[in-house]
Amino acid sequence: MLDKYFIFTFIVLIFFAPKASSEEYMNFLSQEKKEFEMPIPGGQIIFPRDHGAHVKFRTEWWYLTTNLRADDGKEYGCQWTLFRHASEPLMRSGWDDRTIWMGHAAVTNLNEHLYAETLARGGIGQAAVENEPFNAFIDDWSFTALDSNFSKALVTASAQDFSYKLHLERNAPFVLQGVSGYSLKSHGGQASYYYSQPFFRVDGGLKIHNQSIHVTGQGWMDREWSSQILAPDQKGWDWFSLHLADGSKVMLFRLRGNLTYLSGNWIMPNGDTTVLNENDIKFEPLEERNIDHHPIPTRWRLSILSRHFIIETKSLNPNSWMSVRFPYWEGPISFAGTSQGVGYLEMTGY
Repeated sequence: MLDKYFIFTFIVLIFFAPKASSEEYMNFLSQEKKEFEMPIPGGQIIFPRDHGAHVKFRTEWWYLTTNLRADDGKEYGCQWTLFRHASEPLMRSGWDDRTIWMGHAAVTNLNEHLYAETLARGGIGQAAVENEPFNAFIDDWSFTALDSNFSKALVTASAQDFSYKLHLERNAPFVLQGVSGYSLKSHGGQASYYYSQPFFRVDGGLKIHNQSIHVTGQGWMDREWSSQILAPDQKGWDWFSLHLADGSKVMLFRLRGNLTYLSGNWIMPNGDTTVLNENDIKFEPLEERNIDHHPIPTRWRLSILSRHFIIETKSLNPNSWMSVRFPYWEGPISFAGTSQGVGYLEMTGY
């Protein structure tokens, strides 16, 4: 049976409200909807099928972040995100489609954080994701595989003050997060299916205020889908993707609730992964900044005890606040300590 309250509430929040609170979006992600499928342990992720949309799940996203350097040595970050939210576990055609799509794009440097948001209804050709070959788009923003096995791709987005066109090439397989792609998010069993591609090499161009800039660097794609990704008491998350100088990659996240939930994966340069035990991970906020009336921790100490891994992170631009309909912080970071490198930080629910 169609959840009319959900449709009315979410369409109002998405299309008509100029801005909703982070709390409203966290509540949406924690609602139980029994008509949708849920991730289960042992569920198999299959490529290229799972690059595409999952109609029987309530929410999913395709996420790309890139750490880039211009020819003059200046640092930049780019974000490209497409969210899909469904009100029922079936596909309808045309204007009868009840899927809502939301896209976010951003370019960050030392002095500016430029971002844009675009929205679409499903079924009318304004936004969609195809799996073979992979093609995700909303309006004129796109993330498109250039070959059948998704080893090369092109990502584009444009807004009033910025645009980018980035060529991606991977040299390692896709990485299953959690246990074979089943990623727990709480002690109560909430979970997602989750995989990444943290080995993209990037070459392309940015345009900021009509100035063209050639950039190269590293990209990290994240892919998740679920129907209840948060527990009811969880209010947000802190998520890190780290490119280590030795070619290893690390993903860490902390979900904040009555009990903090921590998880992560250590990814070797060849793509082999090791799940990190919750008791092995430590998050310590070191510095807080008030941004748009939100107290945001923009500098962190991260520890992985069993690996004697201790780093302190620094934001390229601490004011990387996404003042979109569901506000959050997202931006490039660097880090030093027992390892050095660059990465990205996302913080929601503040």
